[in-house]
Amino acid sequence: MPTALLQTDQLTIADASRLLLDEIQNSSTRAMYGKALADFLAWCQAQGASPLTRTIVEQHKNFLLSQGYSAATVNQRLTAIRQYARHAADKGLLAREDAAEILAIRGTKKETILSEGQSLDFQEAESLLNAPNPDTRKGKRDRALLALLLGCGLRRNEIVQTRAEDIRRVEGRWVLSKVIGRHGRVRIVPLPSWVKLALDCWLEASKIRSGAIFRALDREGTLQARGLSAPMVLATVARYGKNIGVTIAPRDLRRTCARLCRDSGADLEQIQLLLGRANIQATGAYFGVTQDLTEAPNDALRLRWRRSRKRAR
Repeated sequence: MPTALLQTDQLTIADASRLLLDEIQNSSTRAMYGKALADFLAWCQAQGASPLTRTIVEQHKNFLLSQGYSAATVNQRLTAIRQYARHAADKGLLAREDAAEILAIRGTKKETILSEGQSLDFQEAESLLNAPNPDTRKGKRDRALLALLLGCGLRRNEIVQTRAEDIRRVEGRWVLSKVIGRHGRVRIVPLPSWVKLALDCWLEASKIRSGAIFRALDREGTLQARGLSAPMVLATVARYGKNIGVTIAPRDLRRTCARLCRDSGADLEQIQLLLGRANIQATGAYFGVTQDLTEAPNDALRLRWRRSRKRAR
């Protein structure tokens, strides 16, 4: 009897949901499985892959890792795909021997280097900042995103919530006036001149005047209405890190910002206020330490980015 094949052009995402998602009681788990299966089927279709086999699933696993997804996220998605394969076999859409091979796929171990934390040195940070092509709209967007991560130490969730209206002048300098951190804490983040210039280049190219600063672009570089998500920020950083030969995540760029500020002689308390660390904010309030916007710690960072890739040659 020939092996049954599960083809992306035979099953829709709705079919996949009917096979598995309706049986899941927990709404968070159901949402996570739904996202994992939707992305998997879309990837299969883009790759032109029709059989659901161990090889296809392992290739998808490697793809997720190459996009900078954490080991925990990859393992969650593998769990959803394994359950999907089991249900497909139960419905007669997949041979049980093929399902057994998929169920035997091992998860990914966490990388100890990233869990312990790492940061870039000055040369690596500057190389990362110059990795996007400044002659394209996408390059301008990604350079502005990397500039905020490297120059201001924002978290990726803070990046996606940043709005054009938040760029204001306070005490004679440009700042992000409303960065919403963990537990809803709001802080002001000073913008070094080179970060502000990168933002200006992107906002001018995109014609964004209000709303989310960082938004999706289609293949032709046309601006979309939807903003970037936190996973898209993660994938963007990982892709440019790969371009310069390093494995890096947004949290590592946050560490890089802190390290480079400290190496430049900035005060430790001011760095911690810049990053919005809750314990230092409480300590600062107790001792009367206030954030210095006149001489901000990240002003000492002198990363340079090229205006044009052509000009650099």
